[in-house]
Amino acid sequence: MEPPPPTPHFSLPVDADHKATEFRLFSLSSPHMLAFHLSWLSLFSNFFSTFSIPPLLSLIRSDLQLSSTDIGRAGIAAFTGSIFARLAMGPACDLFGPRIASSTLSLLTAPVVLSVSLIQSPLSFILVRFLIGFSLANFVANQFWMSSMFSSNVVGLANGFAAGWANVGSGATQLLMPLIVSLLTDCFQIPSSTAWRAAFVVPAVFQSVTAILVLIYGQDLPDGNYSCKKSSRKTCGSGNNFFTVLFRGLRNYRGWVLGLTYGYCFGVELTADNILAEYFYDRFGVDVDVAGAIAASFGLANVVSRPAGGVVSDEMGRRFGMRGRLWSLWVVQTVAGLLCVLLGRVDSLWGSVVVMCCFSVFVQAASGLTFGVVPFVSQRSLGVISGMTGSGGTVGAVVTQLLLFSGSNQFSTQTGISLMGLMMIVSTLSLALIYFPKWGGMFCGPSLEPNSEDEEDYFLLE
Repeated sequence: MEPPPPTPHFSLPVDADHKATEFRLFSLSSPHMLAFHLSWLSLFSNFFSTFSIPPLLSLIRSDLQLSSTDIGRAGIAAFTGSIFARLAMGPACDLFGPRIASSTLSLLTAPVVLSVSLIQSPLSFILVRFLIGFSLANFVANQFWMSSMFSSNVVGLANGFAAGWANVGSGATQLLMPLIVSLLTDCFQIPSSTAWRAAFVVPAVFQSVTAILVLIYGQDLPDGNYSCKKSSRKTCGSGNNFFTVLFRGLRNYRGWVLGLTYGYCFGVELTADNILAEYFYDRFGVDVDVAGAIAASFGLANVVSRPAGGVVSDEMGRRFGMRGRLWSLWVVQTVAGLLCVLLGRVDSLWGSVVVMCCFSVFVQAASGLTFGVVPFVSQRSLGVISGMTGSGGTVGAVVTQLLLFSGSNQFSTQTGISLMGLMMIVSTLSLALIYFPKWGGMFCGPSLEPNSEDEEDYFLLE
């Protein structure tokens, strides 16, 4: 008879599944906190790459002779590329693990980022933005990885910090890309038409390096890499394939509701990242560097705001259960919608900046609160549910950009921003439809006795 395998030792306290029950932000302990830092840094590079174009649009549009319609279509294309990639990333994580799935996508899209320096026409500009948008599907791997490493009492916090710090990439690129171009033009006397092209070497190399770090140092699960452990996981049946895993998750209506609400918190955040620099440049007449800095402040708020959403979700879950998680999400996202309406109606520069900063805190916190609910929807199809919710974010961005900011409608940008806020408020009402038999919903308590069945078995029913 073979002796039982030795019990692994972890630096953090863990539960029965070896998921960490504590979250130590500044620790690099393996595997839990090392996975956290690799995950957010890799996704940070994806956001940096995807949104490296908007802060340079004033230069790119004059060089390529882009019309407002071209710019609007490119913005839509950037999000469209991410929709199906995010949906596919969920089953990919379920089948291959987040480490392989995320690093492979980053390495495939890094050359596309570099190719921005070669574009010569509006069509090639739109195509490149479409292809770069695929990299945002790594958000699904990011949240899947954290849900695999951290226990339910801290998973909202872990998801919030991992995604929040990663989303800072969308703000950092608004600030840094104009500075890189200025450095090239002022210090090296490179013409601006060449400098903006050369600047895209930075995000391409950055994304490649982080992908390689994930491959070398990352670990899918607390007990090892996914390829070694998948056969023993309770949630993986012998007949699983991509489509089986996908359709199992698609049958869960809660994933669709969360996809809708996420479409009008994170989707709105993506849209704002796409339009704010140009909005302040055109409406208030500030120069490119100032417009980039203002837009950067929106994304940089993710350092604290999205993690705060995760903290609130976990705390409300401890105090009031699932009802607390759902109500706090509704309140925060509704307030964000009201602030978005106000942003479009403020006429002064400084008033707009103040309202935008408040808006950024609430809309990003709503994203963190959403992924405080996602891990409870289905353990068996966690990747698919994460993918559905993440895809909802990009679908919301595409719909919003198409309806309000495509360059071919009659709305001014400020009117579009106010209408976007109204769409947020209405979509959030759908949270009332979410109900868990074991934990209840916003208005109803649970229909099952608390100890009527094992929690793991309940997860596997979904």
